[in-house]
Amino acid sequence: MRDDEAIARCQEGDRDAFRHLVERYKDVLYGTAVLMTGNRAVGEEIVQEALLSAWRGIGGFKRGHPPKPWLVRILVNEVLTRRRKQSIPTIPLSDLDYAAAPSATDQAEAFQDRTIVRQALAHLVPEQQQVVVLRYFAELTVPEVARSIGVREGTVKSRLHRALGRLREKLEESGIEVDGHG
Repeated sequence: MRDDEAIARCQEGDRDAFRHLVERYKDVLYGTAVLMTGNRAVGEEIVQEALLSAWRGIGGFKRGHPPKPWLVRILVNEVLTRRRKQSIPTIPLSDLDYAAAPSATDQAEAFQDRTIVRQALAHLVPEQQQVVVLRYFAELTVPEVARSIGVREGTVKSRLHRALGRLREKLEESGIEVDGHG
């Protein structure tokens, strides 16, 4: 089923069509939530809340638009709401072992690379972490990131530029060669 078909059916109350959207986007939502909160359990709760909010608000979704940025915006709003209401218990990003499972032959090298990248990411301020996670993990475009977090595209570009520069510094300090193309 295509996303636009699933949206149309959801707007008619079809919960099975919503399952299609959940299955398609749950991994990116969960990964984004974990990277934004640094906590797997909290990330899982936030994804559930975001999906409930999405189901309740599906009637207002504009057909013809991709659902991923809309779902990520709902997720980001859930994270921000949770942060305002209470302190989210976190663990350092360097202690997380979250990422797509690599093949057996690449597992050791990939684990080391992920650890170094997470440690470098932990040195960014939260606003920079957020745009990096949304742009490169959630694979949103700059305009989609801007809409997701409610800022201008120029602000996203500026945060990305600073964040990538800081990440480059940290990775080079760790002995990882980084090319000049951010």
